[in-house]
Amino acid sequence: MREQIAATHRLIDLETDMLRILRAQLGNGYADRLDVAAQESQLAQIVATLPPLLKQLAQQRDLLAALAGSLPGEGLAEEFKLADLQLPLDLPLSLPSKLVAQRPDVLQAQENLHSASAQVGIAAANRLPNIMLTADAGSMALAFGKMFSSGTGFWGVAGSITQPLFQGGALLHRERAAQAAYTNAFEQYRATVLTAFQNVADTLAALEQDGEGLKAAAQAADAAKITFDLSRRQWETGYAGYLALLNAEQAYQQAVINLAQAQANRYADTAALFEALGGGWWNRADLAKK
Repeated sequence: MREQIAATHRLIDLETDMLRILRAQLGNGYADRLDVAAQESQLAQIVATLPPLLKQLAQQRDLLAALAGSLPGEGLAEEFKLADLQLPLDLPLSLPSKLVAQRPDVLQAQENLHSASAQVGIAAANRLPNIMLTADAGSMALAFGKMFSSGTGFWGVAGSITQPLFQGGALLHRERAAQAAYTNAFEQYRATVLTAFQNVADTLAALEQDGEGLKAAAQAADAAKITFDLSRRQWETGYAGYLALLNAEQAYQQAVINLAQAQANRYADTAALFEALGGGWWNRADLAKK
């Protein structure tokens, strides 16, 4: 971000110099009003790109401060540049299924599914008779036919057995509700897992395209730098005008901005891959051995 802002400031300076030269040429009759108006428009467009960059930089600094446990106004303890960052050498792209399983959202959906499954078992068990032996053994009737007759200790047992029968409709609906909740939890778990794999696939595709984009941006920056160096030598020896030099440097600074954006995109998509895989795989012994 700092590289983009610095290059944008340099572009504004270049466009301002070009506008100054064109206005001088207009006063001497070597340029027309249309050229000056076009340059004024181009300068205004580049100036308009600077505030969003400054806004994004301030927001990113606040975000980094919050992630570091500090207030936004306290600033960052350490400053760094884009060139100071390094991409990881080895990315665990060969074991996506095992790595996705450690994502927090997948783990939460899995636990919700286990909980819903347990609730189905509880609801089904509640429909079964719950027998509690509370009678005194000395008062039990010896004859089986008189076991549930009045006056014996098993009278309370009979009440406990018949109680679920009177609540059978409610308990049945509770079991069906628990089964529906389990189905819902299963579908949510399935959707979470599919979303996780989609995130991994999207970030891998983005990283592949980022590599191609970064290569093209680097080649364009190198070519623009060569053009700018040649234009500067020609201007120093009197074979090119100052306006041509400004045009060459303008193209170079724009190429620098594009290169910085390509690098930032690659870092951002790498961080997105860490998030999509759940992160922390380097601490897992089972994956480290493989």
